[in-house]
Amino acid sequence: MRLFRMLIVMFMLCAMLSGHESFAQNLDRVDREIAEDMLKDVSDDVNKNYFDPTLHGLEWNSLVQKARANIDNAHDMEEAIAQIEGLLQLLHDSHTSFIPPQHGNNFDYGWRFKVIGSRTYITEVHAGSDAEKQGVHVGDEVLAINGFKVNRESAHLLHSAMETYLPLSSVDVKLRDGEGHVRDLRLLASVKKQPAIAGLSSWDPHEMRIKAQDAWENARAESVELSPDLMAIRIPAFFQTGHDVDALFAKARTHKRLIIDLRGCRGGRVDSVHTYLEHVFSHDVSIGKLVERGKVTPQTIKGNAKNAFTGDLVVLVDSETASGGEIFSRVVQLEQRGTILGDHTSGLTMESISIPHHAGMHPVYLYGTSVTIADTVMADGKSLEHIGVSPDQTFLPSPADLVAHRDHVLSFAASLLGVQINPDQAAKVFVREKP
Repeated sequence: MRLFRMLIVMFMLCAMLSGHESFAQNLDRVDREIAEDMLKDVSDDVNKNYFDPTLHGLEWNSLVQKARANIDNAHDMEEAIAQIEGLLQLLHDSHTSFIPPQHGNNFDYGWRFKVIGSRTYITEVHAGSDAEKQGVHVGDEVLAINGFKVNRESAHLLHSAMETYLPLSSVDVKLRDGEGHVRDLRLLASVKKQPAIAGLSSWDPHEMRIKAQDAWENARAESVELSPDLMAIRIPAFFQTGHDVDALFAKARTHKRLIIDLRGCRGGRVDSVHTYLEHVFSHDVSIGKLVERGKVTPQTIKGNAKNAFTGDLVVLVDSETASGGEIFSRVVQLEQRGTILGDHTSGLTMESISIPHHAGMHPVYLYGTSVTIADTVMADGKSLEHIGVSPDQTFLPSPADLVAHRDHVLSFAASLLGVQINPDQAAKVFVREKP
């Protein structure tokens, strides 16, 4: 796996050498020194804060020196950034990564992909995009991106490489359509150029505030009554606590059955996960142990004896359910509190902090480090990192479902709880964009 993660870094480097424009900036002496400062800050953050003080037995100082030497030979800032992220990928840790200076340009590839079961499919094609013009369709199977096979092992890293570390003006994609025809396409991204005010990024406080408000709104949980006996709650991310969660479950308690939809939920705040768990248990429950640097702490949630939802429960998960979504699902599963339905989850479950930094003066580079500070060992003595949660019942959307925008998964979940909902209607229950 560590070798594979280094190959993803090579994906970024090779892309810069294969005709894919990446808007890289030539690395002059000042920028090279800034890149070396970034490396030092990031490597120090890991050394001081990583939950495993042995860093999994890696010869860290030697690896840092090797990365520094590679930066000395880098041709541009993006190649230097790839070396910094490549160093952190050697930890084989889902939540430890480099937060690079944001690119000054906005990229829209015009399509998105998702792992479903053992295959990867196009799930979105934007109107007017080059992908649409070249005949890419929702439901097409993605076989490779820039020569790399797309599967459960690579999807998360390829998303990060394309969207965070090296946004590209074009991507080579190998697709297979529903009739089995394989095509090799070079898909152009839509690139909106903007001034680089702060390092590689535009730093407009008003724009940042608007984005933060939009992100919060899209992450807010919502509930829908599917029948007098059945309610569904969708949690895009775990951010809400206190009154917000109390209000959701006050509605849920007026129903006998509940569906909690965690598909696409990538995690959030630990206290929010615990708050939601407290509302589906009437008794105290052991989550497991929190393994931090130098200490191990038992984790228990206190059941909400008076205000917990005690009816039948189904939790929906998919390949993009991560972190807090996986912790929630596994606790419900281990306690046999409800049925976990859907796809195998991502296995990205560590707990991390973000440490901000800046370098330079004109311009200022804003960057940081996401560092894992804890791992949750569940009550069965196992960590979910790189393992994920296997659903009690696997139920996957088909390519035809993707094309027709049907939600057979939610429809099937409702049927398990005695309510019949047409898959076409189920797809319209929750229509909010992902955070």
